[in-house]
Amino acid sequence: MPHRHGTPDQRADSALPVPPEQPSDGGPLRRVAVASFIGTAIEFYDFYIYGTAAALVIDEAFFPNLSPVNAVLASFSTYAVAFLARPLGSVLFGHFGDRLGRKSVLVVSLLLMGLSTAAVGLLPTYGTWGAWAPALLVLLRFLQGLGLGGEWGGAALLAVEHAPDGHRGRYAAFPQLGPSVGFFAATGVFLLLSTQVSDATFQGWAWRVPFLLSLVLVAVGLFVRLQISETPAFRKATADHRAVRAPFAEVVRVHPRALLLGSGAMIVAYGLFYTATTYCLSYGTKTLGIGRTPMLLASMAAVVFLAAGTWAAATRSDRLGRRPMALYGTVAAAVWGPLLFPLLDTGDLPLIVLGLGGALFLMGVIYGPMGAFLPELFPVRLRYSGAGLAYSLGGVAGGAVAPLVATRLQAAFGSASVGWYVSLMAVLSLVCLLLLPETREREVTTS
Repeated sequence: MPHRHGTPDQRADSALPVPPEQPSDGGPLRRVAVASFIGTAIEFYDFYIYGTAAALVIDEAFFPNLSPVNAVLASFSTYAVAFLARPLGSVLFGHFGDRLGRKSVLVVSLLLMGLSTAAVGLLPTYGTWGAWAPALLVLLRFLQGLGLGGEWGGAALLAVEHAPDGHRGRYAAFPQLGPSVGFFAATGVFLLLSTQVSDATFQGWAWRVPFLLSLVLVAVGLFVRLQISETPAFRKATADHRAVRAPFAEVVRVHPRALLLGSGAMIVAYGLFYTATTYCLSYGTKTLGIGRTPMLLASMAAVVFLAAGTWAAATRSDRLGRRPMALYGTVAAAVWGPLLFPLLDTGDLPLIVLGLGGALFLMGVIYGPMGAFLPELFPVRLRYSGAGLAYSLGGVAGGAVAPLVATRLQAAFGSASVGWYVSLMAVLSLVCLLLLPETREREVTTS
């Protein structure tokens, strides 16, 4: 059934769909696109600056008494804590998002992420506070994950539930571009600091600057988000009294297949991203001995490929389908995995960019359609909880685990084993995608 916009009264008055340029609330669709994009970009900036710091400085600042390998593992473990918190954030924010609305919940999630990120920038290190420092670091990282767990689902729904007929993939591409822009900005700030201050200054205090910048970005994001209205799909569900008392329990009881398979489909996207960014940044600087600046430059160049893959696949999914686009990327990722580390091990910067860029482009091909695919798997009354939880559970299996497993595999079996691990994640996601239905033609306001 084709997707139709408008309030119940508007639908009763006219059988014609609302023109693409004008959503049902009378505001321009570009405002919705900007609001969904800017929030995810800021929240992922906050999330990724920790990943970059974990690869470059967190181990020495907060775990100075551990061996080098164990310090890196401890640093990545604090990184993984946020992924474990993300499903809890999806449940918490999804509950209120499905009962009270998308807009207000997105404002709270952005505030939680921004304040906890800024607090990391103010946290004393182990040398000042001893064991309290890493303990509080874990707590703040947990709060970051809680906030991001509520962000993605709401931002995706903001785009999908406002989108005009036949263009949900295109509008869902905007929140999906958030990770690319957020990572580019986070890496760019660290690169600027690396070129402007000495190593001693960077290790001493300069690494805190990207965290403190979060306060300014969050203020901008809040201003933009407060200008938008609630989505038409949620307003209709509220008018029809379709709110569910316990959305999470309903998702688990009625839609466990969509939840589990949607989570599995996301594993390779997360695995590709965090292997090619967080782990490879640590591997390049600490194992291969490549300078911090060249590796940051390579990461920034590679993330452009991510943005290109995301946009191309998301927009084409309106014509070719969500599932086929994700399947293409997953099959290609299984092939690319064993090629990634031989390219990195050359130590040649163009080949490093090729390796990282190829991995991130394929991640974008998988990730781009997911902005519409996961929300379309669930009915409107459960969509915030279902889509957000599927997205976050995939992050636990793919994002939290990948840097930890990669570090252990490389130490025990060499870098080639990490590439095969990426291929294994791709095969797992491929099976899940094959078991999921195509959703491009589904109605999003009445399902």
